[in-house]
Amino acid sequence: MNEIVRYQPPHSDVPTRGIKLGRARPGVFGVLDIGSTKVVCLIARIESDGTPRALGFGWQKSRGVKAGSIVDMEEAERSIRAAVASAEEMADTLLKGVIVNLSCGQPESRTHNILWQVGGRAATMADLNGIMTEGVRRTQAEGREAVHSFPLGFTVDATGGVDDPRGMVCDTLGARLHVLDAASHALFNLGQCLHRCELEVEEMVSSPFAAGLATLVDDERELGAVCVDMGGGTTSIAAFAEGRLMHTAQLPVGGWQVTNDLARVLSTPISHAERLKTMHGSVLEAAEDRGEMLPVPMVGEDDDQIARVPREMVVKIIRPRLEESFELLRDRLEGSGLPTEMRRRIVLTGGASQLIGVRELAGRVLGREVTVRLGRPRLVRGLPETASGPGFASAIGLLAWAAGEGKPILELVPAPAHAPGLLRRGLAWLRERL
Repeated sequence: MNEIVRYQPPHSDVPTRGIKLGRARPGVFGVLDIGSTKVVCLIARIESDGTPRALGFGWQKSRGVKAGSIVDMEEAERSIRAAVASAEEMADTLLKGVIVNLSCGQPESRTHNILWQVGGRAATMADLNGIMTEGVRRTQAEGREAVHSFPLGFTVDATGGVDDPRGMVCDTLGARLHVLDAASHALFNLGQCLHRCELEVEEMVSSPFAAGLATLVDDERELGAVCVDMGGGTTSIAAFAEGRLMHTAQLPVGGWQVTNDLARVLSTPISHAERLKTMHGSVLEAAEDRGEMLPVPMVGEDDDQIARVPREMVVKIIRPRLEESFELLRDRLEGSGLPTEMRRRIVLTGGASQLIGVRELAGRVLGREVTVRLGRPRLVRGLPETASGPGFASAIGLLAWAAGEGKPILELVPAPAHAPGLLRRGLAWLRERL
């Protein structure tokens, strides 16, 4: 149960840093999606109609990243530098900072209920930012850093359902905050790696949240739906309702586990196992699979030492792993406390969702009452078709965020007097000494 604590705010109505509205980012900007299998950099600008146009694109095979977290600083730096350099050359611009995805540090959703004493006057921006500061303080007290903090609603004395309480007279202002946080040290390592690449972290956006912005239609976000981003190292979840992000979670399974299973069982190099998965991967058994033989080079053998295995065997290796993944997803959703209606619409995206039969298998494991569809990110002008598939949903979602999409009407910002988090303190320390 969430702890409810009463706090008395300071007697000051002086605006602090204010409340961010859903404004589009001006000028040319860059987004960076750091995943376990690839690093993607997009450089874009927002057009007059409010939609992004890609000016530059670059991607590299990810190195030094495991399960969304940086495990080798030098290898990760090389991958990021190469992806950014390709995008900069195409866009003929030099990036100083980027909007980066968040997939490291075991991100979690938390709900904080806060009661704030107003004392019979009109609620102000300072009150709202004070509430935000308290929510962030609770998060940092547990060694974690708040990345997103979205108000889910306010209560003015006994009146609930208030979206914007500013100017309303009350004794007590209640707020329900959805805070998405991650381990501080993982965020520091991410910031340090980008600093080595001569890039500043302008904003962090949750990876599944970004994927949801790119693939869910407006009605799904309003009525309730869950976006499942099946990445290389992790499977991440973002639940939406009433146009808001309501919950996120992350599972430690992804397409890499499928590739690893193929390599181990067939005794084939990992690179060939990846090709097998991409070209012949399926979870649906067909009669012709038994007679179709696939060439499989053996680990450590000469190039001419090639075995042949039936495609049926590849299917039988892949299917149990994905069944396990969807069982974990089902259990996590059932334990999330989300309303049943919200869990009935599932949208699969990400590179691992492209295996043949994934939609049908997910429907069988998750239950008949669940509707499952495959989500492709929206088209972005200037972006090549090769970068428009489900594997690029998070990167395209970062562009949508930059265009102002998904940002709440009231995105509260803590007062500057609040002590900065570990990530910001660490980057300041680096700037002073490097």
